[in-house]
Amino acid sequence: MTQMPIVNAVPSSALPTRALRPRDAASLVLLDRSRDTMRVLMGRRSKAHVFMPDLHVFPGGRRDPGDHRLPSMGDMHPAVLSRLQIATRAKHSTARLRAIAIAALRELHEEAHLAVGKPAETGRAPLAFLPDLTNLRYIARAITPPGLPRRFDTHFFALFADEAEIDPASVRDSQELEDLRWIDLNDISAVSVPDITAIILEELRSALEADISLPFDRPVPFFHTRRGRFVRELF
Repeated sequence: MTQMPIVNAVPSSALPTRALRPRDAASLVLLDRSRDTMRVLMGRRSKAHVFMPDLHVFPGGRRDPGDHRLPSMGDMHPAVLSRLQIATRAKHSTARLRAIAIAALRELHEEAHLAVGKPAETGRAPLAFLPDLTNLRYIARAITPPGLPRRFDTHFFALFADEAEIDPASVRDSQELEDLRWIDLNDISAVSVPDITAIILEELRSALEADISLPFDRPVPFFHTRRGRFVRELF
């Protein structure tokens, strides 16, 4: 157990006056294995953001209420759903867990213009595509520590670009994420990242060294604070 590092300090006037309840969120760690070195997709958050401004992160964001109602093709692998249920101690319904996974793919589309799934059959569909959850790996969970202007209970999913039939060259910047780029997983020195992102990347490197296929049923680390201390649990 180690002390939680303090990073990305914000002015005291910007800090919340009361404890904030973490909101459900999801991030998509998209991996390109078409080259000799594994690459990961990251983009820079705008300086205008209150939370983690001007840092490179994975595409992602909070779960929206409408994510429960979004149709999809291909459900999560049973082992992934099981890990999510264990992670949340069965407090969330299957529909809510599915909505968290859909949020990861919806955010990828909004922030990087990448669709994982087949095009929707009608222009009136809430999304331009039907999210395919089949190949998502659940790789980590992290809760933002108290004292920051935003708090999220974030579930991190990994996906290989080739499994999703994504062309790495088709990535485009958005208003949410600028400077989208594929970064060598073993050398992220070219960008600045939040501490938790660096931790997730280190966990991912270890997982890939153990098994390059990232098995669906691998144990998942959970990062949070307990009485002011940084805690890593495995489930």
